[in-house]
Amino acid sequence: MADEEITVSKPDLLDLPDWEKRFRAPRVGLPEWAEDAPDRSLFVSNATGTFELYAWDRATGSQRRATDRPNGTTDGVLTPDGEWIWWFSDTDGDEFGIWMRQPFGGGEDEPAAPGLEPSYPAGLALGRDGTAVVGRSTDEVSPAAPEGGPEGQDAREGRPSDQQGGASIHVLRPGGKPAEIYRHPESAGVGDLSYDSSLIAVEHTEHGDAMHSALRILTPSGETVAELDDTKGGTEELGLTVMGFAPVAGDPRLLVGHQRRGRWEPMIWNPLTGEETALTIELPGDIGAEWVPDASALLIEHSHHARSELWRFELSSGELSRLETPAGTVSGATARPDGSVEFLWSSAAQPPEIRSTTGKVVLDPPGMKAPGSVPVTDAWVEGPGGRVHALVQKPAGEGPFPCVFDIHGGPTWHDSDAFASGTAAWVDHGFAVVRVNYRGSTGYGREWTDALKHRVGLIELEDVAAVREWAVRSGLADPERLVLSGGSWGGYLTLLGLGTQPEAWALGLAAVPVADYVTAYHDEMEALKAMDRTLLGGTPEEVPERFEASSPLTYVDQVRVPVYISAGVNDPRCPIQQVENYVRRLEERGVPHEVYRYDAGHGSLVVEERIKQLRLEIGFVQRHLGATAA
Repeated sequence: MADEEITVSKPDLLDLPDWEKRFRAPRVGLPEWAEDAPDRSLFVSNATGTFELYAWDRATGSQRRATDRPNGTTDGVLTPDGEWIWWFSDTDGDEFGIWMRQPFGGGEDEPAAPGLEPSYPAGLALGRDGTAVVGRSTDEVSPAAPEGGPEGQDAREGRPSDQQGGASIHVLRPGGKPAEIYRHPESAGVGDLSYDSSLIAVEHTEHGDAMHSALRILTPSGETVAELDDTKGGTEELGLTVMGFAPVAGDPRLLVGHQRRGRWEPMIWNPLTGEETALTIELPGDIGAEWVPDASALLIEHSHHARSELWRFELSSGELSRLETPAGTVSGATARPDGSVEFLWSSAAQPPEIRSTTGKVVLDPPGMKAPGSVPVTDAWVEGPGGRVHALVQKPAGEGPFPCVFDIHGGPTWHDSDAFASGTAAWVDHGFAVVRVNYRGSTGYGREWTDALKHRVGLIELEDVAAVREWAVRSGLADPERLVLSGGSWGGYLTLLGLGTQPEAWALGLAAVPVADYVTAYHDEMEALKAMDRTLLGGTPEEVPERFEASSPLTYVDQVRVPVYISAGVNDPRCPIQQVENYVRRLEERGVPHEVYRYDAGHGSLVVEERIKQLRLEIGFVQRHLGATAA
């Protein structure tokens, strides 16, 4: 804990290249505000060189760093009265830990949920009466569900005898001990807590499909009030997600995201009466929503073709009105009690800004401003599963250029017209950058996302190959200088692509990748085990042929080009041992490679470390492809 005023780390910046300035420039995240004390806010910033949580009293203008840890802190939330900051304390980025809390105005940290052992977080909801609902994910489960859980539920039901792990949900009352009200071996998490703390919304995957959640409403004692499940009764399973209980007293309605029309969009569900209210919001693409503070309307976040914008939807009249936002991507938004909306916005060419519909600057961090980059252009390419959308940025001059195919992680995520310091750095060094929203990506409808099953990895790479052929054919990319790159799932696709498309790439850069799928499955955090069972249709013991077909280790003998790998030694998502298995095979074959191991988890929150990693990647590419423009 640290109580000093916010300060900015200021090394000698004048002579630094633009790509480093983009990382070092102070950045802030969208402030979260306390529901009953809206002048009290919490935000994330890298102002001291490490991403940490900051408390901000808007009434006085004072800001202070609330956390101060060597590897950073980003998970935090305010209690509704604004008196306490809850923050998640793990060890060196391993994502396994406990919730801590400290007074908003500063003071000593203390365990926020005494009696709960360390775990992976699985949602948190804090009530006005001091109630806390804590979701946990662990690698061990008790032999049966607790009293008050689903009747007759066996904690190992539907799982092989050698499988352990699962999710649990606990309620803490002021002065009391944690009470477990839910447990299941499949993944689940806390969605929200109602205004009066009488209802708890839980997202669960008891049916075994981690890509499509069902909803259950529980009382704080663990009794089931209502169920909403779109995974049953149809030819395809559909997902649901909690968007939040109505933020006003006496209103039990829950805003729910659903996929009934082939995309994400909101509806309103009253779990006490069972009434469902469909909302007619005829915008193309996916639609997210949150209540405005008086529950009279919804703030709509509309995402379509890698861009997003904001709208307001009046619940009484159905009127839809657009809020003025620039072209690009809104990465988060919140409706304030005064009627304004604050949002985090950026584009590929312009760094992130916290804006307000009032026109005022919400947060303007002190110090150097990040240099901009070049705008993005769109490419639509016919692929084996339909049209593939790719985003392209390129340096000045005529192609063909050396080209980095930067593959996004997730896999249920998508690249957008948003600012990316890494992408901008490659453009600064003379590379075109292509980002592919392959099948499995979000934002292009449910069928596009759900296409990613069983032939995992191979499906995505078919789309990447189609875009690669277009990039060469169009004159954008030099076929002799194509770099396959990515982090997390993108790192996995990089290693898989180097082995299954060995003639296509000049070299590969894989950050925190899945490299040996079987070992990764057995070592990874429990929630990702559930996702892998969904994607591949079972465990490595149940469907060994699918894990083998989708594992980069299977194809390592076909890798012919230099490989750079970076990995966090504390990574619970793509654990280090399975990376070492792959590296050992490269060594045995004499494939040129470099490995960088760093003391953190699935990425780093330290600015200097991020710069170091990208500098190592750039140097590796330059050594193996020849000098490029600086």
